[in-house]
Amino acid sequence: MLAAAVNLAHAADTVPIQLGAITVNGVKETADEHDAEVARDKSANLGPLGNRRLLDTPYSINVVPHDLIQNQQLKSVKDILRYLPSVQGDGARPQSRGMQGSVVQNTRLDGLNVVSTTDYPAEQFDDVQVLNGLAGSLYGPANPAGTFNFISKRPTDERLNRVTVGVGTGLSWLKAADLSGPFDPEGKIKYRLNLMDEQGHSYSPGSTLRRQLVSLALDFQVSDDSVIETNFSHYNYLAKGLPGKFALATNASFPHALDPTRNNLGQNYAGDNDTTDTASVHFKHDFDGTWKLDVGLLRQIADRESTGVTNTLTGVGGRYNTTVSTATASRFTINSYLANLNGTEWTGSVRHDLTLGFSGFDWKNFNPVDGSTQTLGSASLSDPAQFAEPDYPDFTDRYHSATSTQRSFIFGDTLTFTPQWSFMVTGSQSLMSVRNYSLAGAKTSGSNDHGLSGAGSLMYKPVDDLTLYVTYADSLQQGDTIPTGDPGAGNILAPYRSRQWEVGSKLALGGVNLSLAAFQIKRPYAYLHDDVYGVAGEQRNRGIEFMADGKVSSNVRMFGGLTWLDPKLLDTGTASTDDTRIVGLSRYTASLLTEYQVPQINGLALNVNARYVGARPTDDTDSHWVSSYETFDMGASFTTRLMQRNTVYRLEVTNLTNERYWANIVPGGLNGYSGVGNASAQLGAPRMLQASIQVDL
Repeated sequence: MLAAAVNLAHAADTVPIQLGAITVNGVKETADEHDAEVARDKSANLGPLGNRRLLDTPYSINVVPHDLIQNQQLKSVKDILRYLPSVQGDGARPQSRGMQGSVVQNTRLDGLNVVSTTDYPAEQFDDVQVLNGLAGSLYGPANPAGTFNFISKRPTDERLNRVTVGVGTGLSWLKAADLSGPFDPEGKIKYRLNLMDEQGHSYSPGSTLRRQLVSLALDFQVSDDSVIETNFSHYNYLAKGLPGKFALATNASFPHALDPTRNNLGQNYAGDNDTTDTASVHFKHDFDGTWKLDVGLLRQIADRESTGVTNTLTGVGGRYNTTVSTATASRFTINSYLANLNGTEWTGSVRHDLTLGFSGFDWKNFNPVDGSTQTLGSASLSDPAQFAEPDYPDFTDRYHSATSTQRSFIFGDTLTFTPQWSFMVTGSQSLMSVRNYSLAGAKTSGSNDHGLSGAGSLMYKPVDDLTLYVTYADSLQQGDTIPTGDPGAGNILAPYRSRQWEVGSKLALGGVNLSLAAFQIKRPYAYLHDDVYGVAGEQRNRGIEFMADGKVSSNVRMFGGLTWLDPKLLDTGTASTDDTRIVGLSRYTASLLTEYQVPQINGLALNVNARYVGARPTDDTDSHWVSSYETFDMGASFTTRLMQRNTVYRLEVTNLTNERYWANIVPGGLNGYSGVGNASAQLGAPRMLQASIQVDL
């Protein structure tokens, strides 16, 4: 038989064999089926858990995608976060569910801690991912404000040479290039280079604007199973002459929002000049298709020359005093690191998706040696004044004022019992330390703490495209440093513990992802009470949030939702502040972006974005409020071929009705919503226009 087979094989080499016609029948995937698959498979990076489908997670997670960032011509992380109704991103630190974030604990770049109080350009990122609420069991101690993860653009397999030029309100001229591809024919080394330069003016008379970015990503495919991903970026942001911050003296209130284009609401020489340098590296290895390793390191230096003015309203005839403070940190440095190992094992019929991780950072503050607060003068809202420029300190002559460190050991297991039922448990054991230093270098205060943060979730999937879940979580948070003006100024309070319940559902319906979540968060509330700063109550935020993201038809895509929030200050022991609304938070917030592909004109797309923010209190007794506001944006894009090159024309008008509004209300201190003093606010931007042309060379 073997000989016969060999002879037959040789015969096949010389004798033609006539085969009959073969008919292959297949079904082409329709556009609707493709959109539904995209919705089902949409994922996010959850740190030690790795990438997971949104449908398979027991958390409220929102992803602002790259095409939205690009089509809306967004320029900053603050611009991006305005599309999420559960997020309050206009303040100094991003926050979700009414719980303001910390400087570094809540903000990450590709999973590694970074400084949140510096500037980041939208052009640097592929998307922005936000996990609402508590996440200490996954990332270590943090404010219960959610986790904001900025995902860097990665090198592409195919060559990309994209150039964009644009112009905006105030004649700010934009030039940008996005260049990517492999260095070698095998694609073992790939690059992604982003260059951006925007200079000119903004909407205020006499204002100056400059944004400059250089970012480089290099991927080294060292083997079929291992890759080294590196990122380097330099960003300078300068904005001067914009309206200053407005603050309140005792018993004063904010007037109706002012026209932000009026002269002298800021000072032409005052504002921000921030430079951020970041370098990071990840080593990623796939062991066997089920176990994966990610080890990462990051170094960031954020330099700030903050000379923005504060106009403090005295409550008498529209009078205000203008001051400038240069005593805050002029440099942050952070070293952050992670090591995550996750994979799958089985015990009988139960599947275990296991996680072991380590995460941490070393964060240092440096303040100007000669920093101070100076009064520039007084004026009235009816006749704002330009004041003489003061003498500023040398912002590069700094002293080391504080060091914070954090180390977290993370573990987790997602147990899948049946295709319908699963249970997730995660936890982190953390070490925390803080050291504060005087100008002379002496340690003035410090603390060392440790503790456990945990979470448990039960998930039920009655059908493949629907997930119902309930999650309980508690998380540590570093205690506040007692502010100046208190006898214990500089001392550090004991860590806080926040607790959260969340019940939610997620549904992939056609090409749309729908999510609905109800939550309650409780945390200690620290503020100045009877002339002593400390925990004197509890903040309890209850809310419901709904989000929709995807294609509702072949021509219409939507991104947005609605949040109802009931943020309360409880158990203060003082009738005037007990059971009151937390400063700066609205009951209702809504945002909806709708994009329509015009079928009659190939390549033409129209978009409308509507945003609503309800009334907000400006003091702890709810005696003073600012009114609600609505803004509308409208734009268009046209995709075509120009000289055999893919070309996109874009035009966007923001705040179409030129609404005047207070963009954010923040307590006098920025220790979450546990500040002391009276509220401050910033004016929202007026009607603005941005036009651009993008060409793929």
